[in-house]
Amino acid sequence: MLYLRSFQMLTRQDEEGFFSNAADPRNRRTCYTTKYPFHVFRYRQLPAFTFEPVTIFYGGNGSGKSTILNVMADALGLRRGAVYNRSDFFGDYVSLCRSEHGAIPPESRIITSDDVFDHLLDVRCINAGIDTARARLLDQYVTDRHGKNILRSLDDYESWRRRADAQSMSQSRFLREHLMENVEERSNGESALDFFTQSIRENALYLLDEPENSLSAAMQLKLKGFLEDSARFFGCQLVLATHSPFLLSMEGAKIYDLDQTPPRPRPWTELENVRVWRDFFRERETDFRST
Repeated sequence: MLYLRSFQMLTRQDEEGFFSNAADPRNRRTCYTTKYPFHVFRYRQLPAFTFEPVTIFYGGNGSGKSTILNVMADALGLRRGAVYNRSDFFGDYVSLCRSEHGAIPPESRIITSDDVFDHLLDVRCINAGIDTARARLLDQYVTDRHGKNILRSLDDYESWRRRADAQSMSQSRFLREHLMENVEERSNGESALDFFTQSIRENALYLLDEPENSLSAAMQLKLKGFLEDSARFFGCQLVLATHSPFLLSMEGAKIYDLDQTPPRPRPWTELENVRVWRDFFRERETDFRST
Protein backbone atom coordinates (compact mmCIF):
# COMPACT_ATOMS: atom_id res chain seq x y z
CA MET A 1 0.00 0.00 0.00
CA LEU A 2 1.37 3.42 -0.98
CA TYR A 3 -0.02 6.40 0.92
CA LEU A 4 3.13 8.44 0.32
CA ARG A 5 4.56 8.33 -3.19
CA SER A 6 7.30 10.97 -3.19
CA PHE A 7 8.86 13.66 -1.02
CA GLN A 8 11.24 16.45 -2.02
CA MET A 9 13.42 18.16 0.58
CA LEU A 10 14.77 21.61 -0.20
CA THR A 11 17.53 22.05 -2.76
CA ARG A 12 20.41 24.46 -2.32
CA GLN A 13 18.63 26.85 -4.67
CA ASP A 14 15.45 26.64 -2.56
CA GLU A 15 17.39 27.58 0.57
CA GLU A 16 19.23 30.45 -1.09
CA GLY A 17 15.94 31.76 -2.43
CA PHE A 18 14.41 31.71 1.05
CA PHE A 19 17.27 33.62 2.69
CA SER A 20 17.43 36.18 -0.11
CA ASN A 21 13.95 37.37 0.86
CA ALA A 22 14.67 40.81 2.33
CA ALA A 23 11.03 41.17 3.39
CA ASP A 24 11.51 38.60 6.16
CA PRO A 25 12.99 40.49 9.14
CA ARG A 26 14.56 37.30 10.54
CA ASN A 27 17.02 37.29 7.66
CA ARG A 28 18.50 40.54 8.99
CA ARG A 29 18.77 39.42 12.60
CA THR A 30 21.92 37.91 14.10
CA CYS A 31 20.39 36.49 17.28
CA TYR A 32 19.72 33.03 15.85
CA THR A 33 22.25 30.34 16.75
CA THR A 34 20.60 27.84 14.40
CA LYS A 35 18.27 27.88 11.46
CA TYR A 36 17.72 24.13 11.56
CA PRO A 37 16.82 22.26 9.37
CA PHE A 38 18.13 24.78 6.85
CA HIS A 39 21.77 24.13 5.89
CA VAL A 40 21.69 20.46 7.01
CA PHE A 41 21.47 19.22 3.41
CA ARG A 42 22.63 22.33 1.59
CA TYR A 43 25.46 20.56 -0.21
CA ARG A 44 23.99 17.07 -0.31
CA GLN A 45 21.95 17.29 -3.55
CA LEU A 46 19.00 15.38 -2.13
CA PRO A 47 16.82 13.75 -4.77
CA ALA A 48 13.05 13.57 -4.83
CA PHE A 49 12.64 10.47 -2.68
CA THR A 50 10.18 7.93 -4.07
CA PHE A 51 8.66 5.30 -1.85
CA GLU A 52 7.74 1.63 -1.79
CA PRO A 53 5.69 -0.24 0.84
CA VAL A 54 8.96 -0.39 2.82
CA THR A 55 11.54 2.37 2.36
CA ILE A 56 14.65 2.83 4.48
CA PHE A 57 16.94 5.80 5.00
CA TYR A 58 20.38 4.46 5.84
CA GLY A 59 23.43 6.43 6.90
CA GLY A 60 25.96 6.99 9.64
CA ASN A 61 25.55 9.28 12.63
CA GLY A 62 24.90 12.83 11.47
CA SER A 63 23.72 11.80 8.00
CA GLY A 64 20.32 13.42 8.56
CA LYS A 65 18.09 10.34 8.79
CA SER A 66 16.09 11.62 11.77
CA THR A 67 15.81 15.12 10.31
CA ILE A 68 14.25 13.77 7.13
CA LEU A 69 11.69 11.75 9.08
CA ASN A 70 10.81 14.70 11.33
CA VAL A 71 10.35 17.02 8.36
CA MET A 72 8.20 14.44 6.57
CA ALA A 73 6.07 13.82 9.66
CA ASP A 74 5.47 17.54 10.14
CA ALA A 75 4.67 18.11 6.46
CA LEU A 76 2.20 15.22 6.41
CA GLY A 77 0.60 16.12 9.74
CA LEU A 78 1.35 12.77 11.35
CA ARG A 79 0.60 12.08 15.02
CA ARG A 80 3.60 11.96 17.30
CA GLY A 81 4.41 11.56 20.97
CA ALA A 82 7.86 12.71 22.08
CA VAL A 83 9.14 16.21 21.44
CA TYR A 84 11.75 16.72 18.75
CA ASN A 85 14.39 19.19 17.68
CA ARG A 86 12.92 22.36 16.17
CA SER A 87 13.89 25.96 15.55
CA ASP A 88 12.03 29.12 14.59
CA PHE A 89 12.70 28.20 10.97
CA PHE A 90 11.40 24.62 11.08
CA GLY A 91 7.91 25.50 9.86
CA ASP A 92 9.34 27.62 7.04
CA TYR A 93 11.47 24.74 5.84
CA VAL A 94 8.56 22.29 5.97
CA SER A 95 6.27 24.63 4.04
CA LEU A 96 8.72 24.68 1.13
CA CYS A 97 8.99 20.87 0.86
CA ARG A 98 6.94 19.10 -1.79
CA SER A 99 5.22 15.74 -1.58
CA GLU A 100 2.94 13.52 -3.61
CA HIS A 101 0.52 11.43 -1.59
CA GLY A 102 -3.03 10.23 -1.27
CA ALA A 103 -5.24 10.43 1.79
CA ILE A 104 -3.12 9.83 4.88
CA PRO A 105 -5.01 7.57 7.35
CA PRO A 106 -5.58 9.27 10.73
CA GLU A 107 -3.88 6.37 12.55
CA SER A 108 -0.60 7.22 10.80
CA ARG A 109 2.20 8.39 13.07
CA ILE A 110 5.92 8.78 13.59
CA ILE A 111 7.54 6.62 16.27
CA THR A 112 10.96 7.60 17.58
CA SER A 113 13.39 6.04 20.03
CA ASP A 114 12.27 8.68 22.55
CA ASP A 115 8.73 7.29 22.34
CA VAL A 116 10.08 3.84 23.17
CA PHE A 117 12.17 5.15 26.09
CA ASP A 118 9.15 7.05 27.44
CA HIS A 119 7.18 3.81 27.29
CA LEU A 120 9.89 1.94 29.20
CA LEU A 121 9.94 4.65 31.86
CA ASP A 122 6.16 4.38 32.16
CA VAL A 123 6.52 0.63 32.66
CA ARG A 124 9.06 1.22 35.45
CA CYS A 125 6.71 3.68 37.15
CA ILE A 126 3.87 1.14 36.94
CA ASN A 127 6.16 -1.51 38.40
CA ALA A 128 7.13 0.75 41.29
CA GLY A 129 3.46 1.27 42.06
CA ILE A 130 2.77 -2.45 41.83
CA ASP A 131 5.65 -3.30 44.17
CA THR A 132 4.35 -0.82 46.75
CA ALA A 133 0.84 -2.23 46.45
CA ARG A 134 2.21 -5.78 46.76
CA ALA A 135 3.86 -4.95 50.08
CA ARG A 136 0.66 -3.39 51.42
CA LEU A 137 -1.42 -6.32 50.18
CA LEU A 138 0.91 -8.84 51.84
CA ASP A 139 0.44 -7.08 55.19
CA GLN A 140 -3.31 -7.03 54.57
CA TYR A 141 -3.27 -10.78 53.84
CA VAL A 142 -1.71 -11.56 57.22
CA THR A 143 -4.24 -9.37 59.04
CA ASP A 144 -7.25 -10.71 57.13
CA ARG A 145 -6.26 -14.37 57.40
CA HIS A 146 -6.21 -14.32 61.18
CA GLY A 147 -9.03 -11.84 61.80
CA LYS A 148 -12.75 -12.35 62.22
CA ASN A 149 -14.86 -12.05 59.10
CA ILE A 150 -18.33 -10.67 59.79
CA LEU A 151 -20.60 -9.15 57.12
CA ARG A 152 -22.67 -6.48 58.84
CA SER A 153 -23.97 -4.64 55.74
CA LEU A 154 -23.39 -4.27 52.02
CA ASP A 155 -20.97 -1.47 52.83
CA ASP A 156 -18.68 -4.14 54.29
CA TYR A 157 -19.01 -6.48 51.31
CA GLU A 158 -15.67 -5.74 49.60
CA SER A 159 -13.62 -6.06 52.79
CA TRP A 160 -15.62 -9.16 53.77
CA ARG A 161 -14.88 -10.73 50.38
CA ARG A 162 -11.16 -9.90 50.69
CA ARG A 163 -10.97 -11.47 54.16
CA ALA A 164 -12.81 -14.55 52.86
CA ASP A 165 -10.26 -14.87 50.07
CA ALA A 166 -7.37 -14.50 52.53
CA GLN A 167 -8.76 -17.27 54.71
CA SER A 168 -9.36 -19.64 51.80
CA MET A 169 -6.35 -18.97 49.57
CA SER A 170 -2.61 -19.40 49.83
CA GLN A 171 -0.54 -16.24 50.08
CA SER A 172 0.73 -16.48 46.48
CA ARG A 173 -2.72 -17.09 45.04
CA PHE A 174 -4.16 -14.21 47.07
CA LEU A 175 -1.55 -11.86 45.65
CA ARG A 176 -2.18 -13.07 42.10
CA GLU A 177 -5.93 -12.63 42.45
CA HIS A 178 -5.76 -9.13 43.93
CA LEU A 179 -2.79 -7.61 42.14
CA MET A 180 -2.11 -7.07 38.45
CA GLU A 181 0.87 -8.95 37.01
CA ASN A 182 4.14 -7.09 37.35
CA VAL A 183 5.17 -5.80 33.95
CA GLU A 184 8.80 -5.92 35.08
CA GLU A 185 8.86 -9.67 34.48
CA ARG A 186 9.50 -8.72 30.85
CA SER A 187 12.82 -7.26 29.76
CA ASN A 188 13.27 -3.80 28.27
CA GLY A 189 13.63 -5.41 24.85
CA GLU A 190 10.42 -7.38 25.23
CA SER A 191 8.59 -4.27 26.41
CA ALA A 192 10.00 -2.25 23.49
CA LEU A 193 8.92 -4.90 20.96
CA ASP A 194 5.48 -4.99 22.55
CA PHE A 195 5.29 -1.19 22.16
CA PHE A 196 5.72 -1.52 18.40
CA THR A 197 3.26 -4.39 18.02
CA GLN A 198 0.65 -2.41 19.99
CA SER A 199 1.31 0.93 18.28
CA ILE A 200 1.33 -0.22 14.65
CA ARG A 201 -2.18 -0.87 13.37
CA GLU A 202 -3.53 -1.95 10.00
CA ASN A 203 -3.81 0.33 6.96
CA ALA A 204 -1.68 3.32 7.94
CA LEU A 205 1.62 5.08 7.25
CA TYR A 206 4.36 4.74 9.88
CA LEU A 207 7.67 6.56 10.11
CA LEU A 208 10.07 4.70 12.42
CA ASP A 209 13.23 6.40 13.64
CA GLU A 210 15.88 3.82 14.59
CA PRO A 211 13.40 1.29 16.01
CA GLU A 212 16.26 -1.12 16.78
CA ASN A 213 17.24 0.86 19.88
CA SER A 214 16.75 -1.20 23.08
CA LEU A 215 16.43 -4.42 21.04
CA SER A 216 18.84 -7.35 21.04
CA ALA A 217 19.72 -9.09 17.79
CA ALA A 218 17.03 -11.72 18.38
CA MET A 219 14.44 -9.03 19.14
CA GLN A 220 15.44 -7.08 16.03
CA LEU A 221 14.76 -10.16 13.94
CA LYS A 222 11.32 -10.48 15.54
CA LEU A 223 10.63 -6.82 14.80
CA LYS A 224 11.82 -7.35 11.23
CA GLY A 225 9.31 -10.16 10.75
CA PHE A 226 6.50 -8.12 12.29
CA LEU A 227 7.21 -5.12 10.07
CA GLU A 228 7.45 -7.27 6.94
CA ASP A 229 4.07 -8.84 7.74
CA SER A 230 2.55 -5.41 8.49
CA ALA A 231 3.54 -4.14 5.03
CA ARG A 232 2.78 -7.35 3.15
CA PHE A 233 -0.51 -8.43 4.68
CA PHE A 234 -1.99 -5.54 6.66
CA GLY A 235 -1.87 -2.52 4.38
CA CYS A 236 0.88 -0.59 6.16
CA GLN A 237 3.47 1.60 4.47
CA LEU A 238 6.70 1.91 6.44
CA VAL A 239 9.52 4.45 6.21
CA LEU A 240 12.46 3.66 8.50
CA ALA A 241 15.66 5.38 9.50
CA THR A 242 18.12 2.70 10.59
CA HIS A 243 21.62 1.28 10.29
CA SER A 244 20.68 -2.12 11.75
CA PRO A 245 21.83 -4.93 9.41
CA PHE A 246 18.78 -6.96 10.44
CA LEU A 247 16.26 -4.27 9.49
CA LEU A 248 18.22 -3.31 6.38
CA SER A 249 17.68 -6.87 5.14
CA MET A 250 13.88 -6.48 5.17
CA GLU A 251 12.40 -8.20 2.15
CA GLY A 252 11.61 -5.83 -0.73
CA ALA A 253 12.86 -2.71 1.08
CA LYS A 254 14.05 0.26 -0.98
CA ILE A 255 17.13 1.67 0.75
CA TYR A 256 18.47 5.19 0.26
CA ASP A 257 22.15 5.45 1.19
CA LEU A 258 22.51 8.90 2.75
CA ASP A 259 26.27 8.47 2.97
CA GLN A 260 26.39 8.88 -0.82
CA THR A 261 26.21 12.26 -2.57
CA PRO A 262 23.65 12.39 -3.96
CA PRO A 263 21.85 9.68 -1.97
CA ARG A 264 20.70 6.82 -4.14
CA PRO A 265 19.05 3.41 -3.68
CA ARG A 266 21.49 0.57 -2.97
CA PRO A 267 21.20 -3.14 -2.08
CA TRP A 268 21.59 -3.74 1.63
CA THR A 269 24.59 -6.01 1.04
CA GLU A 270 26.58 -3.07 -0.38
CA LEU A 271 26.11 -0.77 2.60
CA GLU A 272 29.19 0.05 4.65
CA ASN A 273 27.71 -0.78 8.06
CA VAL A 274 26.58 -4.21 6.85
CA ARG A 275 30.02 -4.93 5.42
CA VAL A 276 31.70 -3.86 8.66
CA TRP A 277 29.67 -6.51 10.49
CA ARG A 278 30.41 -9.10 7.80
CA ASP A 279 34.15 -8.43 7.90
CA PHE A 280 34.18 -8.48 11.70
CA PHE A 281 32.78 -12.02 11.81
CA ARG A 282 34.85 -13.22 8.85
CA GLU A 283 38.05 -12.20 10.63
CA ARG A 284 36.96 -14.21 13.66
CA GLU A 285 35.61 -17.24 11.83
CA THR A 286 38.19 -19.51 13.46
CA ASP A 287 36.82 -18.56 16.88
CA PHE A 288 33.48 -20.08 15.93
CA ARG A 289 35.09 -23.23 14.58
CA SER A 290 36.82 -23.86 17.90
CA THR A 291 33.58 -23.79 19.90
